Amino acid sequence: MSMNTGDMSWGIEYEAVIVGAGFAGLYALHRLRDTLGLTVKVFDIAGDVGGTWYWNRYPGARCDIESWHYSYSFSEELQQEWTWSERFAGQSEILRYLQHVADRFDLRRDIQFDTAVTAATYDEATDRWDIETNDGERTRARYLISAVGNLSAIKEPDFAGVEQFSGPIYSTARWPHEQIDFTGLRVGVIGTGSSGIQIIPEMAEQAAHLTVFQRTANYATPLRNIPLARARSDRIKASYRELRAPSRDSFGGLPYARAHGAALATTAEQRQRIYEECWNEGGFAFFIGSFSDILSDREANETAAEFIRAKIRERVTDPNTAELLVPRGYAYGTKRPPLETNYYETFNLDHVDLIDVGKEPIAEITARGIQIGNTEYSLDTMIFALGFDAMTGPLLRMGITGRAGLTLNEAWSAGPQTYLGLMTHDFPNLFMITGPQSPAAFSVTPIAIENHVDWISDCIAYLRDHDAVSIEPTRHAQDRWVAHTNKLAERTLLPSTNSWYTGANIPGKPRVCMVYTGSGSGYQTACREAADEGYTGFHLRLPSSAPESRQQPTPAADTA
Repeated sequence: MSMNTGDMSWGIEYEAVIVGAGFAGLYALHRLRDTLGLTVKVFDIAGDVGGTWYWNRYPGARCDIESWHYSYSFSEELQQEWTWSERFAGQSEILRYLQHVADRFDLRRDIQFDTAVTAATYDEATDRWDIETNDGERTRARYLISAVGNLSAIKEPDFAGVEQFSGPIYSTARWPHEQIDFTGLRVGVIGTGSSGIQIIPEMAEQAAHLTVFQRTANYATPLRNIPLARARSDRIKASYRELRAPSRDSFGGLPYARAHGAALATTAEQRQRIYEECWNEGGFAFFIGSFSDILSDREANETAAEFIRAKIRERVTDPNTAELLVPRGYAYGTKRPPLETNYYETFNLDHVDLIDVGKEPIAEITARGIQIGNTEYSLDTMIFALGFDAMTGPLLRMGITGRAGLTLNEAWSAGPQTYLGLMTHDFPNLFMITGPQSPAAFSVTPIAIENHVDWISDCIAYLRDHDAVSIEPTRHAQDRWVAHTNKLAERTLLPSTNSWYTGANIPGKPRVCMVYTGSGSGYQTACREAADEGYTGFHLRLPSSAPESRQQPTPAADTA
């Protein structure tokens, strides 16, 4: 198929426009262009491919999923030719991998970098999406595909006086490309989530003095990163097929064996031994590979939480500092569990201070540093590790308007409304890769992306084969999916905690669990059944005809 200029006021028309050139956008471009033969344009605000890994290049930035899982599976040749150097790949290696993918499949020729989508409006008269970008260009496409990811819209600092600070301010989510030397400086880090936990030990190695400002202590467990020996790498390459299958079906997307049953059904001695084994294994073994009930039973969860608290007290020499680092008031795993390397030992260093801003928050940023109560902490530079407006934030910032002038912000004013986390009612031909109410946040991201892109590609092929001009979920199907997702979440401890899973980290954001918490196999069954039954739960519109309604299947029975 070929593109055309269409209505000249809207510039070039493509069959599909993709927003984002990270893991999701690259595979979507490859699948739609090279498999379906569509004309495709990709827009990305970054200067190159990489998505999250283009921006988050701060010292210590590293993936918390094993590298052999955190990679594409769609090409056996790609799997065999790329060799990972570490168990958990660092930012620069992941970025090199994505650049290699872009080159290997000749993807850059259809990507326009340094370009942000500022508005996307569905034109009911033409069944097209009219897309505007920050360079003033206007583009039209039948299909609009969001590949912006769940953690790409950064949480902006809301501290008073930020503009007064006389020194440089950096954000872990938008780190400069050039190397920065912090030697001899007084450095302040605000935030102790995953990014903060990674950068703080790195800053302690350089700074003359490091001050960490912590609002909420985190349950951080060991990463246990090691170099990958060639022999182990060869074994992994030889068994990719066996490794990938459990990733698609298991909770968390990682094939850790959950053979230990319920925590409370074991003796205290057995629990201690299993927790110790998982702690020593590292990665997400403690969260996913210990007991099946720690995310659903508060008493069981407390056994895991108390184990971690005891480990923190063992590793931090000053009892007062240790107690500040011990998490309380929320259940383990209800925030994404951070993984760490020498994080707690950092606070044993004489030149590192920990300030609790949970009890007494930051009053303002001054010209010289940070004011808390009557104390001003003098700094030469500061680093914000504040996290993201997750899941919905990247979508709501694109200015998307669907049928009859309804904006996505209006449609989602009480929280996201989707069917399968893939589409939303009143927004025809808008597809979301790893959207809210899908299991993406509890999955291995590249595998979740491939699942969604394959479903979207098959759907578009079906539309083309049946001469349908548009597809969208029925209101009934969407309402049932939202209710199903909420019901699953309520069986867990997730809704009880303020986290980015629930949107509670963003002031004014609706507080609702945005994550599908059922099993991967249950979710895959729901997606497959909808497609296999002719896209039940969707409206398919034929040219010059009323929408063809299809009924919603009952969501697959599932447990968290």
